[in-house]
Amino acid sequence: MQLGVNVINRGALARPEVMAPFLRRAEALGFSSATVTDHILIPKAMPHNYPYHPKGEFRWQDARDYYEPLASLGFLTGLTSKIRLGVSVLIISYRNPLTTAKFLSTLDALSGGRIFVGVGTGWWEDEYKALGIPGHYAERGKRTDEYIRIFRELWTKDEPRFEGQFYRFGDLEFSPKPAQKGGVPIWIGGHTSRALKRVAELGDVWHPIGLRPPAGLDPDELARKREELIGYAKAYGRDGASIPVHFRAPVIVSDSENAMLIGKAAKVVADIKAYEAAGVSHITCDLIATSPDQLMGLLERLGKEVLPKVT
Repeated sequence: MQLGVNVINRGALARPEVMAPFLRRAEALGFSSATVTDHILIPKAMPHNYPYHPKGEFRWQDARDYYEPLASLGFLTGLTSKIRLGVSVLIISYRNPLTTAKFLSTLDALSGGRIFVGVGTGWWEDEYKALGIPGHYAERGKRTDEYIRIFRELWTKDEPRFEGQFYRFGDLEFSPKPAQKGGVPIWIGGHTSRALKRVAELGDVWHPIGLRPPAGLDPDELARKREELIGYAKAYGRDGASIPVHFRAPVIVSDSENAMLIGKAAKVVADIKAYEAAGVSHITCDLIATSPDQLMGLLERLGKEVLPKVT
């Protein structure tokens, strides 16, 4: 089992003087990865389909100072030398896929092969409208699939060519290639049947987000979803059991709280092992804090009381 952390890149704690020491300390403690999240514009109209809130709500006030994730990765890679860095998750249909492929390839080449990218289709129609691409919302699944194929073509072929529904290109030079052979690893988010089919066909890693109601995914549910993934993979000639599962959820060492992956250190260790038995090999930990001191305290406890006992 490996543990990563999410670097807060929105809201009151999204400041360089908080992000930098947090990431450096995470690397020193031995966490394997760090992620940032993605939104570009925040419409003030309250949505009612946010997938990680019981009522589907998302407050724009909580998303002030939302640092763009690809630019943030450039800043974060310069602070570190070993830890792997990525986005959880990038809504790739917001952006031109050739430009995004270039960003990621450049970051991977400059960082010595430490970049990965989680991808998702997005859920907020108003953000698509604000970006001037309202038609992409209805097409977001098809575009996500096509953009992933474009990434792989550009990253792996000396003479990249592509004929798709939305993009066509050929007779071009694309470099530098990513430092990682085969390109930047693609972690595919979501846990619907459509998302699992996308993982089975196009993904390097399944990267579901859970324990944020109504998105549950306790170990038993996740194990059932993994069996569904394994079944889909057979149709593409893949061994679904070999596709890594990298879960993301709140993980908190606390002497007063008690929930899945939250509680005293021994309980959190036991919960992590339950996820490992369900097929998870990596957990990205969301540390929920309201101040820099609290955030660093949660990181220290997780890194010292839990990490050595599960890795």
